[in-house]
Amino acid sequence: MRSVASLILVAAVLAVPAPAAAADPPVCGPPAASTTRPGYTVADPDCDVTGAPFAPVGGSTVWTGIADGAAYRIEKPAAWNGELVLYAHGYRGPGTTVYVDSPSLRAHYLAKGFAWAASSYQTNGYDVGQGVRDSYTLIDRFKERTGLRARSVYMTGASMGGHVTAVAIERHPQAFVAAMPVCGVLGDAELFDYFLDANVTAAALTGTTITFPEAPVDPSFQEVYRQQVARQVPLLGQGAGLTDLGRQWGRFVEQRSGGTRPGFGNAIAYWSALPGIPPLTTVPFLFGVYPGLNGGTAGIADGNVTSNRLTLYQSDDSIWLNRDELRVNRDALRVDRTDLPSRDLTGVPRVDGRPRVPVLSMHTIGDLFVPISMEQVYAKRAALQGRGTLFVSRAVRALGHCEFTVPELAQGFDDLVAWVRTGHRPAGDAILDRRAVAAADFGCRFTLTQRPAFGPACPA
Repeated sequence: MRSVASLILVAAVLAVPAPAAAADPPVCGPPAASTTRPGYTVADPDCDVTGAPFAPVGGSTVWTGIADGAAYRIEKPAAWNGELVLYAHGYRGPGTTVYVDSPSLRAHYLAKGFAWAASSYQTNGYDVGQGVRDSYTLIDRFKERTGLRARSVYMTGASMGGHVTAVAIERHPQAFVAAMPVCGVLGDAELFDYFLDANVTAAALTGTTITFPEAPVDPSFQEVYRQQVARQVPLLGQGAGLTDLGRQWGRFVEQRSGGTRPGFGNAIAYWSALPGIPPLTTVPFLFGVYPGLNGGTAGIADGNVTSNRLTLYQSDDSIWLNRDELRVNRDALRVDRTDLPSRDLTGVPRVDGRPRVPVLSMHTIGDLFVPISMEQVYAKRAALQGRGTLFVSRAVRALGHCEFTVPELAQGFDDLVAWVRTGHRPAGDAILDRRAVAAADFGCRFTLTQRPAFGPACPA
């Protein structure tokens, strides 16, 4: 890497500010063995996973390194405004090589005078606690490497990084001035409840018997579940070929993922056509995230953190249950949790919805991986904590997970900064108002680029 001969930065080197970046691009090195996690390796932070070198832009200065088993990047513009943005990345799967990447708003931060820093974390998987620890450490790392102290720090993150962001500002309330989670898991274990709901309603509608084994789950269950899903898929259909039963299932998923809203027909078609994530790549996406595959532990908790024991399944927003809803509620597999989101950084850390600083969040309407219901969960918790005025949520009309354009993200960040500097709370969407969410123009205000795949255009 650019300033050390070894892949592990020792404290003596960290204490000395690095010189300006060299003109020549860095030479990418092989992954280094982790010093904190046996079996893990840490990718060279001077290069992206694509092999592209990480180099300064616009006269900035960069610092990279590996410390305590995590890679990091720091970048400071020539005209620094004294402020720092920490970026927390999302879920990386079960692999054993960790790597750091740059935020989508990298160029925007630098143009506005902000420095930024990001960590690979020491681990992959759904390890939010490690993400919080390694991200928070970047505040001191920035001072050690640059010789400068940031006068204010913003926290931001995408997907699981949104969970990291929400926990970080509650765990270290004095460290940050504001936060911007996007497409974030702001409802902690309620995300896994939603995954459970999508699977048990599909099974109930198709008359398929499924089970929820206790952890540790026998590896053979994966194939058992794949075969159960294979019996359901022809009855439900996929993508544009969803059957009437598949569309009925979609209406149950809609209510559990945020309620009646524009574009959902295209959203369920889009997500039902996607393959599952490893290891179940041969089933539709929502079946590959069934919590029963890991005993409801999310691969990180001690016990099962998901339950639907008291969940009422509905396919519309009427308070009255129709015959099909009664049947699904009767036949759906019911699961009891044996563990709860943790009060510390172990397992799946709880998000209380108790921010002490402004939080501006963004979510795409059609996301069925981390659905917009996560925003609603956080908004309700913040209101119960008397912190509702510190939370602003914005909806964007898109189908994909974290499918934001740079201008949409930049507008959100600039409005958050203005909120901090002026005290003026920016506009957002009324995500707890079911009529507003169901309205034809929901999400239009903060969607700067129309996506034809989403479906209905914003009303003229």
